[in-house]
Amino acid sequence: MHFKTATYNRLTSIADFFSKRLVLNILFLVSFLGILLIQEEYRYGFGFTLITEVINVIFYAIIIYLNLWVLIPRFLSQKKTLTYIALLVFTVLLITPIKVVVFYFLFGLFTENQDEILNKRELFFVSSFFVAIASTFWSIIMDWWKHQKEKKILETRNMQSELNFLKSQINPHFLFNTLNSLYAHTLKKSDDAPEIVLKLSEMMRYMLYECNERQVSLSKELNYMKNYIDLERLRQGKKVNIKMEIEGEVEDQLIAPLLFIPFIENCFKHGLNHHLNQGYIDIKVIVFDDTVNFYIKNSKPIHKPKQLHPNSGGIGLVNVKRRLELIYPEHYELSIDESPTTYMVSLDIELS
Repeated sequence: MHFKTATYNRLTSIADFFSKRLVLNILFLVSFLGILLIQEEYRYGFGFTLITEVINVIFYAIIIYLNLWVLIPRFLSQKKTLTYIALLVFTVLLITPIKVVVFYFLFGLFTENQDEILNKRELFFVSSFFVAIASTFWSIIMDWWKHQKEKKILETRNMQSELNFLKSQINPHFLFNTLNSLYAHTLKKSDDAPEIVLKLSEMMRYMLYECNERQVSLSKELNYMKNYIDLERLRQGKKVNIKMEIEGEVEDQLIAPLLFIPFIENCFKHGLNHHLNQGYIDIKVIVFDDTVNFYIKNSKPIHKPKQLHPNSGGIGLVNVKRRLELIYPEHYELSIDESPTTYMVSLDIELS
């Protein structure tokens, strides 16, 4: 039963394919006939002129489809250019006399035109060869267009795969950071543990269900940032001064997920976590209709302790920059300034 259904579906798809090609070819030939009829003078009436031009189109069609279906695939596509040209000329030379004979007998009632037809043998050859060459150029253009389309599809798939890989690096890292915070508070039997669980739940829901989309609501992205900062406030305690300010109207703007979080995470990982005294982070987000400006500044220790595992965790600026290049090419501006005691990042993105 399954085999019969699959066979039926396959035959149906083949029938649909050929029916579409058949319709397109009929439309092409009818259009070609119309062009030939427009330039006629109708000296022998419309009916006779229509018959002659239909025969004319038939001969042209024979040359065109022999060229498209036989000569180009077997010779030109195989880079046998000289053989292809020779066979194309031979095909036109073979068909032209047949066409002349058919028209000679067709104009049997008009003997004065029979001599004219014989004298136009070279014109018949030239016009047929021109049509054949035109079909060759058309085939080359269509093959190029198809190749470009397939190339674009492949590039899009590769880009999406890379984006998915980059995002897969982000999500576990934030999850582990938050779980570490929760673990520390549960060890202390802190009253803040339930709040951490609630915010962690919101963050995980966002990462699992929202971040799989190409774009997310800016309001949800900002809420995720707030939850992350709130968790860090609970973890860092009073030794850190963290400010986050949002200006502008946050409405229905869309943005790629998790673009700002790496900068915030790096502030804690490479800055505040190594402070012995008071540290700070200042975050400002300015929202416009189709633009969002993100600014972050944090203090950093002059002498940073050596890390036991310098390459562990974190996605780094390379990841962020790559995502920006893939998602917002030529529609973002990233500026990073560093001094012995501060680290500043400015990121402007055109959302549209």
